[in-house]
Amino acid sequence: MNLTENIRVALRSIKSNFVRALLTLLIIAVGITCLVGILTAIDTILYSMSNSFSKMGANSIYIYPARDNIKSRKGGKQKKKSDPISFDQAMSFKEKFDFPTAKVSVNTFCKWNSVVKYGSEKTNPNVRLVGIDDNYLVGSSFELSAGRNFSATEIDNGDHKIIIGHDVNNSLFDGKSEAALGKVVHVGNTRYKVVGVLEGKGSSMTTSNDRRVFIPLLNAKRYYGTSDRNYSLMAFIKDPTQIENASAAATGTMRNVRKLKAAQENDFDIRKSDGILQTLKDITTELRIATIAIALMTLLGAAIGLMNIMLVSVTERTKEIGIRKALGATRFNIMLQFLSEAVIITLLGGLLGIILGIIVGLIVAKLIDGQFIIPFNWMALGIFVCIVVGTLSGLYPALKASRLDPIESLRYE
Repeated sequence: MNLTENIRVALRSIKSNFVRALLTLLIIAVGITCLVGILTAIDTILYSMSNSFSKMGANSIYIYPARDNIKSRKGGKQKKKSDPISFDQAMSFKEKFDFPTAKVSVNTFCKWNSVVKYGSEKTNPNVRLVGIDDNYLVGSSFELSAGRNFSATEIDNGDHKIIIGHDVNNSLFDGKSEAALGKVVHVGNTRYKVVGVLEGKGSSMTTSNDRRVFIPLLNAKRYYGTSDRNYSLMAFIKDPTQIENASAAATGTMRNVRKLKAAQENDFDIRKSDGILQTLKDITTELRIATIAIALMTLLGAAIGLMNIMLVSVTERTKEIGIRKALGATRFNIMLQFLSEAVIITLLGGLLGIILGIIVGLIVAKLIDGQFIIPFNWMALGIFVCIVVGTLSGLYPALKASRLDPIESLRYE
C-alpha cells in the first residue's frame, strides 16, 4: 500500500468518525491559532512600532566630543577636555562613512536665543538657530508643511535661505505656511528668504523642536564659525536592527578622522537612539516564549485526545487490520496507515488554526493601523508542530496496530 492509498484510507476513516475527529481537530486548531495568531500580532505590533520609532529618529547614531576629561597626563598636566569636532573633520567623516543604506548629516547650533523678525512682528528671544546640511531634516524626522528642503547648491554656496519651525511660523505669519514662503526675515542683522515651513513636532525633553530655524551649513560657518565651534554628526540607517553594526563602523571611521593612535582612547562619544526599541524587542521575546508555551500546553491536550481516538480506532478496526494482513499488508504498511491518519488530523487542524491565526494578526494590524506581515515563519512553525504532534500521538497506536496477530484479529468481534 503506497502513501497515496494510505492518505485515502485515512480520509475515509476520518469521515466515518467525523464528530470524534472534528473535536480533536478543533482542539489542535485552537492551539495553532494561539501560536500563529499571537506571534503574528506581536510581529505586526513590533514592526509598526519600529516604523514609528524610525520616524522619531530611533534608527540614528549621534557623534559628539567626549564630555569627560581624558584620564592621562602629559608633561605633568592633565589633558584638557576633548576637542570639538571641527568642520573639516565632520565633512571628512561624512565623505568616508560608507555603511550600507546610511546617510550622514552635519549640523551646528549657531545661537540658542535668537530673535526672528518679519516686518513689525518678531519672536521671543528663545529661537534656536541651527546650521544644517541637506540630510538633516530627513534624519531628524522633520516634515515640511509648505515649501522645500535646501538644495545642494544652496548648501554648497551657503545661500541666505531659511526654513522656519512651526511656532516661528505661528508668531510671524499667523500659522499660514504658504504665506511665509518667499518672505524675507531677519535673524539678528542678517536677512534670509523663507523656502520652507516645518510641521509641528512638539518638544523633546525640555526643548521645543518647533522654536527652531535652519540655515545652510556653510552660511552658519560663515557668520558663526569660530575656532572652538563644534559640528555634530548624525548617521541614520534604514534598518534599526543594524544600529550596533553602524555604531561600530562609525567608531572606526571617526578614529581615523580624529587621527587617533591604536593605544589612544576615543575622544568622542557615540549615542544610539534604539534603547526603547531594544527594550520592546526584549519584551516581545518573552511574550513569544510565553505564547509558545501556552500553545504547546493546548497541543499537549490535543495530542492526548488524538492518541485516545487512535487507540479506540485500532480496537474498532481490529478485524480490518487482520484482513489487510491476511491479504499481504506488512507491519510497516499498517503502522504507516494509522500514523498517516494521526498526522492528517493534526495537519487539518493546523491549517484551520493557521487561517484563524492570520485573521487574528490581520485584525490586530487594522486595530493599530499598522502594516500586516504575512507570517511565513510562524506558518511553517505551525505545520512543523502539527507534524510532530501527529507523529508522537499516532506512533504508539500505529505500533500497537502493526503488532496485532492476524489470526487473532480475524477472530475479533
